[in-house]
Amino acid sequence: MVQRAANTPKENAMTKKPSQPTPVLAIPKLSEGQLEPLFRRLNLAHTRRIYQEVADRAEKENWTYRDFLALLLAEEVAHRKQTRLQRGTRQAHFPFFKTIDEFDFTLQSTLRQSLLGSYLGPDFVTEGRSLILYGKTGRGKTHLAVAIGYRAIQNGFDTLCTTAAELIEDLSNASAKGLLHQSLSAYTRPHVLVIDEIGYLSYGPDAANVLFHVVNDRHLRKRPMIFTTNKPLSEWGKVLHDEDLAAAILDRVLERGRFVHLDGPSGRTRHLNLEEASPAKAERLRISGINGSEFPEPTCGVPVLRCGAVDPGSKWRPRRTGNADAKGWPTIRKYRRDLHG
Repeated sequence: MVQRAANTPKENAMTKKPSQPTPVLAIPKLSEGQLEPLFRRLNLAHTRRIYQEVADRAEKENWTYRDFLALLLAEEVAHRKQTRLQRGTRQAHFPFFKTIDEFDFTLQSTLRQSLLGSYLGPDFVTEGRSLILYGKTGRGKTHLAVAIGYRAIQNGFDTLCTTAAELIEDLSNASAKGLLHQSLSAYTRPHVLVIDEIGYLSYGPDAANVLFHVVNDRHLRKRPMIFTTNKPLSEWGKVLHDEDLAAAILDRVLERGRFVHLDGPSGRTRHLNLEEASPAKAERLRISGINGSEFPEPTCGVPVLRCGAVDPGSKWRPRRTGNADAKGWPTIRKYRRDLHG
């Protein structure tokens, strides 16, 4: 008996039964109450709240299914973004809330917003850049630091803001208890760390040591830092009680960082016009008498009662000139001493 050869792949394809059409899924009949658990399971909290209102509007305006779904998704994404911003801002512990648009660059003689452009985008975090904001009190250093930190939150990163005094005290106490390395993570974990007010207060003897741990760890991991200070960089060694460690800290911060000097009037007292009210230096010297008074005054032991009059009981006798004040005491032009009393 002759055996039939096996079918070739082409013959198999010709003899294969046609595939069955994909069955149409039945639309489940779900009540509003039955939709609630589904929204919760998918963590669609905002969609759960607005679903019925959007559905009613879609029916009245004859939306397509695509438009209805697109609006629900867009609303959910926008709400999640806003929630993340609020949560990130709260966890950043900013001393106040300020944005870059609120900063008055017209008060600065050299600083312009364009110079800070690279610190307002995602590259500021991804490239591990740092920044030192230096200036007198009231010049807007903390405002800028908060604004840049908030922009990082808007770009999807997390920020922590603390003062130098709080950071140093916290880590110094942890170091005394042998918990320094465990406590460092609070300051090394955030994408952006803002350290405010370097040099405003006095610190303990280990200030440079604990701050160096934070700066070195973040430098190695390319995580940006923002410092505000009222002290020039040359005085950081005195502030931190260690010249060598202070130099090492600044070396790491400025390797991928920038030093910005803020000048101009104080934003807190600008309304008082103190800069304009203060006399010029030369004028202050003349008034104070540092360079000598234009009209010498009798100050060598003369018992002057008031301007232009002398105690009649003293041994000093004025030279009469024919002019007298309201009480009959002669006005003084020159003084002579009657040695014979």
